[in-house]
Amino acid sequence: MKLFLHRHRKIPEGSLTRKALYKLFSNRAVVVSAAIITLTALAAVLGYLITPDSTPYANEQHLEIAAKKPGFSVKMLKVVKNEAPRLCPFWKKWLYGCFREYSTRPFGEYRFAGGRIILTAAGSEGDTGAVMYEYPLQDVLYALPSTDGRLDYSPGLPDLRGRIIGSDTLQMQREIIEKHIVKKRYLLGTDRFGRDMLSQLLIGTRVSLSVGFISVLISLLFGILMGALAGFFRGWVDDLIIWFINVLWSVPTILLVIAITFVLGKGFWQVFIAIGLTMWVEVARVVRGQILGIREKEYVEAARALGFRNSRIIFRHILPNSLGPVIVISAANFASAILIEAGLSFLGIGVQPPVPSWGTMIRENYGYIILDNPWLATLPGLCIMITVLAFMQIGNGLRDALDVKVMPSV
Repeated sequence: MKLFLHRHRKIPEGSLTRKALYKLFSNRAVVVSAAIITLTALAAVLGYLITPDSTPYANEQHLEIAAKKPGFSVKMLKVVKNEAPRLCPFWKKWLYGCFREYSTRPFGEYRFAGGRIILTAAGSEGDTGAVMYEYPLQDVLYALPSTDGRLDYSPGLPDLRGRIIGSDTLQMQREIIEKHIVKKRYLLGTDRFGRDMLSQLLIGTRVSLSVGFISVLISLLFGILMGALAGFFRGWVDDLIIWFINVLWSVPTILLVIAITFVLGKGFWQVFIAIGLTMWVEVARVVRGQILGIREKEYVEAARALGFRNSRIIFRHILPNSLGPVIVISAANFASAILIEAGLSFLGIGVQPPVPSWGTMIRENYGYIILDNPWLATLPGLCIMITVLAFMQIGNGLRDALDVKVMPSV
């Protein structure tokens, strides 16, 4: 009885929009999907502000710790770079990431030998003991300047270098221990190049959501325009547009995207445009079908009798009443765009390295599936699957919520 009442509860009175929203968010799958999409969008918006590796493209590589398991931790030595500091305002870090003023070196153990620090390599099961790096103390702590652009560590120079090299050795050792030796944990492990998997996944979220949003926007612009022209004017205009749609419809989507990609070239924006130019045909067919049914309504005839222009009748009176199915198909196209981009990146003709992409991550690490590190490929695969499933559930929920049928009430 409770299940019957839950499925047939009374819809509150109010506008059609309020009733549609009530039906939409009464669906638990839609609520969960909306939460997933919200978290994914939040991760994409914050980007480098929340990634453990905030360097551009999260591309800090350490081959010494490649393909480590989730939860792996290692000690790092921060070595100041011998270059002028780069200004990095907040907006630049948010959008593109920032280069650090220091480089990091993973190690197992360290020891001091006079004015130098010696690092041993960290193996997969412990410290191997082999000497991996050796640095002068002043090279770790300071960016040593040079008047001619070359690095010079010779003692006795009458400038800052001489004062640094003449500093107290014990004091420099204490400063290195306190400020330059840190322990870093990789929550999702590292990939084959020693990059942080969590950072790569978070920045890859930007690519997936961006390609979905821009591709859907392009498909809506072309699809609504072509579908409106075909449905409203009919005749030879309709025949020409339908012929063009059928030609594009006969070509497999992935092959058409690959062909457009070869014409436009490989790159970030080229993928968005290529996918968008292949998805508008579905929108056009839906809009055309809706307009064919609406153009004969009384209010459209009244608009014609009042002498309104065709453009006003289409965009002010017909299209607003046919957007329900377009919204539903846009959600499905969003999911399709994410899948197509991942497939193109997996084939190597999508987003190009070092830009992180879920498809690229699978391509780089799929060989580890049969080894002892399957999560390197399964983690981005799960991200793709969950995101696509969430958008499909949203589309199904929108379809049910925008249905003209009214739920029975008790």
